Amino acid sequence: MWRGLASPAQRGGLLALLAAALFGLSTPLVQGFGAGVGPFTTAALLYGGAALVAAVMRRPATREAQLRRGDLPRLVAMASMGAVVGPVALAWGLQRTSGSSASLMLTLEAVFTALLAWRWYGETLDRRVIVAVALLLVGGVVLVLEQGLVGQVQLLGLLAVTVATMAWGIDNTLSKGVADRDPGQVVLVKAVLGTLATVLMGWLWNEPVPGLGPALALLAVGATGYGLSLRFYLLAQRAFGAARTGSVFAFAPFIGALGAFVLGDRSGSWLMGVGGLLMVCGVVLHLAERHEHAHVHESLEHEHAHTHDDGHHTHTHDVMPSGSHSHWHHHAPVEHTHPHVPDAHHGHSH
Repeated sequence: MWRGLASPAQRGGLLALLAAALFGLSTPLVQGFGAGVGPFTTAALLYGGAALVAAVMRRPATREAQLRRGDLPRLVAMASMGAVVGPVALAWGLQRTSGSSASLMLTLEAVFTALLAWRWYGETLDRRVIVAVALLLVGGVVLVLEQGLVGQVQLLGLLAVTVATMAWGIDNTLSKGVADRDPGQVVLVKAVLGTLATVLMGWLWNEPVPGLGPALALLAVGATGYGLSLRFYLLAQRAFGAARTGSVFAFAPFIGALGAFVLGDRSGSWLMGVGGLLMVCGVVLHLAERHEHAHVHESLEHEHAHTHDDGHHTHTHDVMPSGSHSHWHHHAPVEHTHPHVPDAHHGHSH
């Protein structure tokens, strides 16, 4: 499906947009279905739903690289930030501010992700990407300002949502280290760890057991807005790099704000339109990116899902597999020119 798109930026950008749409729409839904439900219980149900959908979406070892024992510390850190601190802080904040303002504040997640990817992985942020990130950030600031002017912002709730964005920014950056593993397996392990931790915390905090209706609704939101969204996010990182994926994902707050509006939150104004337009411009800049120059690939051995029509996987098989498959393989040194982004094969410096 994605192979027909013209460039790596378009493939990665559209995957990131899918992840953003699912996650963005989940925010006002969590606020609605989570009313009266404790923050730890809310987080447990969300990631319980993510674990259920991830269990169904696991791929065999012949199609996707499997997790290894050495990945466990990274997965524990990802679960701690992304499946415990992030959703608990968001659930707590959603009970103390409007759905629109909380959705819009999530723009900061992209900024934290891009900065961490630049510092931790050395991902190149060229002029176009910097401008795109700036447009997304300014758009988010305008949207939050709009909420302040209409009197909808409650400071403690927004501070909690900001904590959630920081936690998810760390989680997003850590997840690049397992982006080449089976996304279903990554989501499953992270979701199970997060669910167990938040169930235990909810029990220790003596949170009440929610009714069947809200519980099922939050499980469904978790399956789509957290499980499927994270799968698309990991696939986008594989094709697009952590910084660019995080930046395009910043469109999620605007989608969330629109969802809140549809669900009855009428706190918006013309400033929301201005902020949304700035964010759209930032996303379009990412999708239009074309980074091309002569570059050298050093000798490399690794495992990940791949095909033999991308110009990088020229090794042979006794029987050539059809479509995407996974196994340990070797890359001989090569120098060539083609459009590329900071994926698993293009970590070179500039």
